Amino acid sequence: MNLLQIPQPVTISPHRIPVDTKPGFVHLKVTSLEKQLAFYRQVIGLEVNWQSENSAGLGTAGRDLVRLTQIQNGKRYRGVTGLYHFAILFPNRRELARAVARLFALRYPNYPTDHIMTKTTYLDDPEGNNIELYCESPEDGIFTLENGELLARRADGTPSNGREPLNLEELFAHLNQEDRLNVPVPPETRIGHFHLYVSSLETTRRFYHGLLGFDDMGTARRFRMGTVSAGGYHHHIGYNTWQGEGAPPPPPDALGLLYIAFDLPDLTALNEIAGRLETAGVPYERMEDGLFLRDPSQNGVFLRAQAEQLKPE
Repeated sequence: MNLLQIPQPVTISPHRIPVDTKPGFVHLKVTSLEKQLAFYRQVIGLEVNWQSENSAGLGTAGRDLVRLTQIQNGKRYRGVTGLYHFAILFPNRRELARAVARLFALRYPNYPTDHIMTKTTYLDDPEGNNIELYCESPEDGIFTLENGELLARRADGTPSNGREPLNLEELFAHLNQEDRLNVPVPPETRIGHFHLYVSSLETTRRFYHGLLGFDDMGTARRFRMGTVSAGGYHHHIGYNTWQGEGAPPPPPDALGLLYIAFDLPDLTALNEIAGRLETAGVPYERMEDGLFLRDPSQNGVFLRAQAEQLKPE
């Protein structure tokens, strides 16, 4: 029996974003579209939804989870803001077990980790973008930020560092001999969260919590990390200053993050955010299917009023 309470928001914004707002997809700049498509199809199990000369969208059930755009002479930069990782959320332990077993069958390096309230593994794509594959396991305990510290406790109240090796024998017990490893991810699979490198914890918190309206789920200042979410989820955006306080944004030829995308439930919610941006003097671009803006660390953010994910015109 889990005796611990599910983590609650530290603060709810007076301009609270709708609680059913969800991460949509991540858009990455890559150097080889062909190689990246092969990886996300064969290793992760996503399906190609659309493809043009230099871009593509992959996901499940016709919804994009990852978009890729090939750029010329792209480079990797260190010490800059951008994407730490993006996380793909599987509907249950069985499907996570299938995903992890696929990685082992392919001998693809990955790092299974037990965050107590989630079960996960981490890996890099061929161009160094870090990916988390996970499922929820709140019945096992909590992993949260409390009083400025990271806190993990199992359901029986015993402490954990929240980064223990995952019990693979227990995870793989959810599979049987008939479970195929080479099938696409199930249609319920979606993006669970994004984790960003930023230049300042406080300005990032003010932007996502105070302006856009995400719940503040806590800041671990000694760990130099904060989290926000919609609807009290443990985190839809994690952010850290691990590249250094005041880290600059990457140059235009940088590989990696182009932008993260969120789906809002309706146009009214989107227009309310647009109004706050105008009042605050924050620049944004109104596009046919949403709003594009940049956070204080110049990470791109795309907000949409619907979940439809078709090929961009």
